[in-house]
Amino acid sequence: MKFQEYSDYFKSILDQASTEHQAPYNNADYMDYTKLNWSRMNRWFKTGKLTNEIINIVLKIDRPQNWIIITEPWCGDAAHNIPFIEMIAKENPLITTSYELRDAPPNRIEHYLFQNTKSIPRLIIKDEQGNDLGTWGPRPKDCQKLYAELLKNEVDFEKMKFELQNWYNSNKGEDLQRELSSLLASLISTQIGSNHIEKE
Repeated sequence: MKFQEYSDYFKSILDQASTEHQAPYNNADYMDYTKLNWSRMNRWFKTGKLTNEIINIVLKIDRPQNWIIITEPWCGDAAHNIPFIEMIAKENPLITTSYELRDAPPNRIEHYLFQNTKSIPRLIIKDEQGNDLGTWGPRPKDCQKLYAELLKNEVDFEKMKFELQNWYNSNKGEDLQRELSSLLASLISTQIGSNHIEKE
């Protein structure tokens, strides 16, 4: 799916009558998460700012890349991170994005587990030939540390959601952009080195 298709799918879940919902959206809690995530995602598209660092680095990409994002509308982390990933990709026409659902074919998440879990979102960067160049996700590193700490302390789910939401609101996508800047810079450096070897 392109982003617009994913967005349409997301919206269709919210527009369905409750009696039409398939699992997990027949669960009221999941529907509440999804409604909140729709608002969060669209808010970041309106208010999120890209840093000069990430813009400068992404513009240096000179070969086609396909960014595959594995996600689900009910995922809170996805709602905070996907807008920035999509905005970054749009800075360079050589980058295409495609979206896949975690719990539907082709079930790509099985090959990109994070600490043996199906945590999302997961960004997979591939070259034109379909080779993996790098991955990111499901959260910025400091957010992941917070999440792990909350789990360790057996914080209840509502408190956990509150703490993670506050982290994302205060960070405003800065850590995600910093981490992607580092990842993309390393990919560019590797490609330059590869070109140098080929010429020798």
